[in-house]
Amino acid sequence: MRRVLTHRHPVARAVAAAALATVPLATGATPAIADSVELPAVASVLASDDPCAKASTKKAEDATWSRSTLGLGRAWELSQGAGVTVAVVDSGVGTDIPALSGRVTAVGDAGEDCVGHGSFAAGLIAAAPGKGVGVAGVAPGARILAVRGAQPRGGTTAATLAAGIRTAVDKGADVIYVGRVLATGKAELTKAAAYAAEHDALVVAPVGPDFLPRDRNTGQAVEPEPWYWPASAPGVLSVIDYGPDGKRPDSAPALDGADLAAPGDAVVSVGPKGSGHYIGSGSSFAAAHVAGAAALVRARYPEMSAAEVARQLTVAAYPSDTPRVDPYAAVSSLLTDKQGATPKPAAAHVPPAASPQPRHRALIVAGAGGGLLLLVAAGAVVIPRGRARRWRPGDARDRQTVEPSEPTNPTEPAATGSS
Repeated sequence: MRRVLTHRHPVARAVAAAALATVPLATGATPAIADSVELPAVASVLASDDPCAKASTKKAEDATWSRSTLGLGRAWELSQGAGVTVAVVDSGVGTDIPALSGRVTAVGDAGEDCVGHGSFAAGLIAAAPGKGVGVAGVAPGARILAVRGAQPRGGTTAATLAAGIRTAVDKGADVIYVGRVLATGKAELTKAAAYAAEHDALVVAPVGPDFLPRDRNTGQAVEPEPWYWPASAPGVLSVIDYGPDGKRPDSAPALDGADLAAPGDAVVSVGPKGSGHYIGSGSSFAAAHVAGAAALVRARYPEMSAAEVARQLTVAAYPSDTPRVDPYAAVSSLLTDKQGATPKPAAAHVPPAASPQPRHRALIVAGAGGGLLLLVAAGAVVIPRGRARRWRPGDARDRQTVEPSEPTNPTEPAATGSS
């Protein structure tokens, strides 16, 4: 039996298939299971005595959870990635894959894929949907440029990856998917990423490896490095995975700092040849989904630069701890390049000090009016009461007291008697 080197120990395929049935769609419905039969697991690296991957005899007939979660049906109404070339810098891409028929161009010997990892990623990016098949890539209209980014059995070096990125740029790739990352090679891979940015090619890479090597003494997985390349290089869109339940498996490497998250655990895609399917897990497959989404955006908005496409994907992503790529939102909304200016408050206008004269006049008028009002009120009380007591003016009473009742005549003579 072929040994599969993966950090999620070959996912029990029946269990993985069952997990696909439990993932809720964005619309709230439940997708059909990807396949009721076991699918072979894709490898990242093959041991020296392992045979090359063969065509799978199993097919996933129902829609996979990743296809439903990404809402590809709606996104395809606006863009399918036609006219965009996505380079797959990985273990190679088989040229005998019906779902990619006529859309794979290989550089050198990159048309042979012993491991199957590059072919699997290419299917996630651009596999065409077919009748009775639930597997499809994010951008089924895009072209694939196969570039050797790893040795035939999956191992790689910084020089190999850097050369693969530069070759992809020189061959005219619009989007460059890098399926491998390293904890070393910062200088070489940063320069290669800068070369891609200078030529308006968007590089997409996993934030870290799919699995971690094990310590020879303890048998435990080693601690992840704080940085991996080219994911940590400026201008590279780094991606982390999540599974059918929206979480990462407990066995996945603890990785931080990704720009985007995308389906990467228990995902289904094509093998290196034939029309059968494989199942796989890892951040490298999440990055493949994002590379496909980038192809949709570049086809929809050809005037956008690589940096603008990266911004479009991240700003339109579904809000989460790590934003989750949303292909439909990315192709259905156009973000402006201009940022709104912070409004500046108008200068405060301080009127001149008011003259005190109007205030004094007002006080005088108010005082006079108040006094008049008091007089009127007093009169209204006092006058009626005086009338009731028959009050008279003082001079009138005095005249009535001194005037005699009968007048006298001082000139009248006194009476005399006669003898």
